[in-house]
Amino acid sequence: MSNVTLFLKETLRKPGEVVAIAPSSQAVGRKMTRGLENVRGPIVEIGPGTGSFTREILMRGVHPSRPTLLETNENFCAILRDRFPGVRVLNRPAQDIQKIGLTGIGAVVSGVPVLARPQIQRDVVGRALDVMAPTGWFSQITYSPRAPIGTAMQAELGVTATYRGMVWANLPPAHVFAFHRIQH
Repeated sequence: MSNVTLFLKETLRKPGEVVAIAPSSQAVGRKMTRGLENVRGPIVEIGPGTGSFTREILMRGVHPSRPTLLETNENFCAILRDRFPGVRVLNRPAQDIQKIGLTGIGAVVSGVPVLARPQIQRDVVGRALDVMAPTGWFSQITYSPRAPIGTAMQAELGVTATYRGMVWANLPPAHVFAFHRIQH
């Protein structure tokens, strides 16, 4: 079964759970994971779906024992475990990142929609920062050309946004941002 077919099936089965209309493209995955080959520490992917970003994480030379995937859809979890042996897959929400036993996280790759949802931003990005290494970064896909976390929330969380670029080869076209802690 193709990734698109799986997404459509799960969207119809659990419409509130699967919010993307299609899996992210390889081009978005490359932009989201750029730099992971230089990251130390654990890597966490939140909202991996069928594994578009996971595949790119591993293509960067990251050993399968380093990524931990947090996915709420149990069918996607089964697919991820089958496709990526050795990768830790947890059937848990992104908000549980502090509860999974990892500290010093080098990077978080996020497919979770956070645009214009301040409480989700606090619950997801804020909690990730609590267990992230000081030099860690948070990579986020969005379908808006503006940062998915506004300047007021960036200030509250103590992060700054870096625009990684737009990817036309995606349905819909996507933008990628990376968030880093403000160094004092």
